[in-house]
Amino acid sequence: MLHALLALPFLAALLIAVSRGAPRRVIAWLAGLAPLAGLVLLATLTPEVLAGVIPHASIDWIPQVGLAFTLRLDGLAWMFAGLVLAIGALIVLYARYYLSEQDSASRFFALLMLFMGAMLGVVTAGNLLLLVVFWELTSISSFLLIGFWHHRGDAREGARMALTLTGGGGLAMLAGVLLIGRIVGSYELDVVLAAGEQIRAHALYPWALGLILLGIFTKSAQFPFHFWLPHAMAAPTPVSAYLHSATMVKAGVFLLARLHPALAGSDLFFYTVSGVGAATLLVGAWFAIFQHDLKGLLAYSTISHLGLITLLFGLSSEMAVVAGLFHILNHATFKASLFMAAGIIDHECHSRDMRRLGGLLKLMPLTSTLAIIAALSMAGVPLLNGFLSKEMFFEQALLIEGDAGWRMLIAGVAVLAGICSVAYSLRFVHDSFFGIGPRGLDTTPHEPPRFMRVPVEALVLLCLAVGMLPALTISGVLKTAVAGTLGAAAPEFTLKIWHGFNLPLLMSLVSLAGGIALYFGLRQLTDLYGNVRASLGRAVFRWKIERLFELAGALVPRLENGSLQRYLLLVVLAALLLGAAPFLAGGGLPFGPGQPLPWLGWLLWALLLASTAGVLALHRQRLIAVIVLGAVGLLVSLAFVFLSAPDLALTQLLVEMASLALLLLALNYLPEQPAPEPGRLRRWRDAAIALVAGGGVAALVYAIITRPYDTVAGEMLQRSLPEGGGSNVVNVILVDFRGLDTMGEITVFGIAGLIVCALLRRARIAPTALVPGEPERPLIPILVAQIVFPIALAVSLYLFLRGHNQPGGGFIAGLVLAVPLLLQYVLSGSDYVERRLGFDYPRWIGIGLLVALATGAASWVLGYPFLTSTHAHPTLPVVGEVPLASAMAFDTGVYLVVFGATMLMLSMLGRLQRPSDHSPENR
Repeated sequence: MLHALLALPFLAALLIAVSRGAPRRVIAWLAGLAPLAGLVLLATLTPEVLAGVIPHASIDWIPQVGLAFTLRLDGLAWMFAGLVLAIGALIVLYARYYLSEQDSASRFFALLMLFMGAMLGVVTAGNLLLLVVFWELTSISSFLLIGFWHHRGDAREGARMALTLTGGGGLAMLAGVLLIGRIVGSYELDVVLAAGEQIRAHALYPWALGLILLGIFTKSAQFPFHFWLPHAMAAPTPVSAYLHSATMVKAGVFLLARLHPALAGSDLFFYTVSGVGAATLLVGAWFAIFQHDLKGLLAYSTISHLGLITLLFGLSSEMAVVAGLFHILNHATFKASLFMAAGIIDHECHSRDMRRLGGLLKLMPLTSTLAIIAALSMAGVPLLNGFLSKEMFFEQALLIEGDAGWRMLIAGVAVLAGICSVAYSLRFVHDSFFGIGPRGLDTTPHEPPRFMRVPVEALVLLCLAVGMLPALTISGVLKTAVAGTLGAAAPEFTLKIWHGFNLPLLMSLVSLAGGIALYFGLRQLTDLYGNVRASLGRAVFRWKIERLFELAGALVPRLENGSLQRYLLLVVLAALLLGAAPFLAGGGLPFGPGQPLPWLGWLLWALLLASTAGVLALHRQRLIAVIVLGAVGLLVSLAFVFLSAPDLALTQLLVEMASLALLLLALNYLPEQPAPEPGRLRRWRDAAIALVAGGGVAALVYAIITRPYDTVAGEMLQRSLPEGGGSNVVNVILVDFRGLDTMGEITVFGIAGLIVCALLRRARIAPTALVPGEPERPLIPILVAQIVFPIALAVSLYLFLRGHNQPGGGFIAGLVLAVPLLLQYVLSGSDYVERRLGFDYPRWIGIGLLVALATGAASWVLGYPFLTSTHAHPTLPVVGEVPLASAMAFDTGVYLVVFGATMLMLSMLGRLQRPSDHSPENR
């Protein structure tokens, strides 16, 4: 059930992505059904959660390192999942009417569903490593949503800023999570939450806490990382309403609540979290007053309220946690409604500048009334939900134990922030809906479409209902969330509107009166409308980015001067230093006893040395040097045969054939005259580096081949046939025992092919024909190449099918299929080949990766770890016994990726046109 709940948004994103040509109405329905269906699934799990049961669902992934796809739904996750899905459904309805016809509905809703799924993953993750994965996915998907209008410079800048800060904080949080795992010995959330005393008593606790808080503070826009959030307002308003009320920025405070039992309880946590929260609370509230953009004001107010929630969690008392969770709910409702109201104003007025608005109450009475109520809730006016959680905040500020000075400071901060919140809420209301205006608009404002206003109405009604009837509407939800956060330490509490005349009520009255006085005082005493507060954080961020570009600009010319020799020198030196460091520190290489070498081995070794020396001697005669270099590869293949490694020998031979074709293509782009001979000093330097690097590699290889044989190899040989279903242990290792490694390798290989394609497409591409008509080609070589291709295809399939039990497999088969096509490219040219065969190499890469991924996911569906394989040996009529293994499907993906990526890279070289008189730029 939990896996289905999590999969719904991702499935919706996939369906929307492939339904690009569908009507906008259909796409919106697909997007809306995902959160609605999720709410139904969540409702079926609700009785268990309310009863105190924590539903779990777990699939082992790499249990040896504590990595499992574990989901859990306690009260806290249940509350946040409800927020994500319910407000998500309202956002989808709102966005259906907000987006213009020029906006891509399929791209928008697909990205929105991707983000929804990532956020659900964060709140339901039962494994800290899994939580980090979804955490970073929220950063990536929010980057795409914030930059949705990528034609706008402010959207691109806001997206980059958000990704840089939240993504960097996520990496710091990953390091903190790894430290937590080292302290506890597990990444499972149930174990971590039960080990709070162990974590706080460990010497690594300050480091783990600092790194995790860095991830939290950047995600939830806490001071001094708060500046990214206002610049994220360049996103479409549905994105702002969703990301900055109930999801993206709430991920940080969610994690504070989630890890509260494990991390809270120390002075370091208390002062750090409450101090940062107090600073953020004041900074956000003060800057919100001076914003002229409706969404800018709401962005800074969001920063302030996130600081309030962070401060409450930092206080660490049980009732402070209750108040923090309560304000999360309240803030999500009134802030989402305010963002959507601001979007309606922008949609109908074509402006969000409060200096040009005013008097909208008479033009848009319903929208204005809804926005006013939500703004009053944000200000903490009685009979609205914001008032209740603000009263709890004031009360907890007065109950801080131990440090009287800190208690007075926090209480003062609370009152000052309350005054500012009333002031900026009053400005939102007064400057938008009252007074003279609107001014200078290019349209006459009017009410939006009926269903565009429905989400705002629903949320505002919720603000009223919770504010007037908290015990009936929200008390049960809050108690469930508190129990999921604090467990047995959850306090008993009752939500009431009236607590009598007390100090928190006095603080509220002072905030209301002070906020009104502050706003109208600023209007009278300062030029509030001409006062534009620049973002110091943005200026610092841009200064750092500019300095980085300057550093790169100074460094790149020194390193990247177009000299391949220098590039190779730097790579070899770096590899030499990094490779030698651990062995020098550890006392050298562990050489084992050698073995006698028969005369055939000595012969191969001598030929290999002679061929290598021949390459050096003939390097200025390029074609001959390439041929001799091919001989070196052939001798290496024979060496593998001599060492009883037929798979490696076959792979090496095929790689040499592909490399030979690559080098022949590359010769076309080299200058006709080789570079002049270097000086004697440089030759001696290069010779010394080559001898040291070659000697080091030789020593390393000798240390490896003289190791004892009683290693993991014996276990692999024993388990290959009974567990992997294949007698070719090399292939079984690649597609079964180490299948995850192979999955990563083919992914990198496929990405490399696409990158090469992207880079070379910027070069001059040869036209379809340089001269009219069919170009002349050598007939006999072309006929030979055409005859070789079907034979190679048959051999490729044969090697692929036998690979699990005999030398072969997907990698080798893919190279076998690529070699004759490479010959066709060399002899006939790219246009001739692709016009007749029509291979779409990027598609082959994509299909191959999907096949490999689907194979691994199938084992998940059946309840086994990722990429677990099975095998059978059915007996068929006439044919007899047929060995089958599910790993063959994974090997199919390898086959397709290797072929597609190899051909994509080499075909792009075949498409390049050497600069000549045919190029207009070179005439």
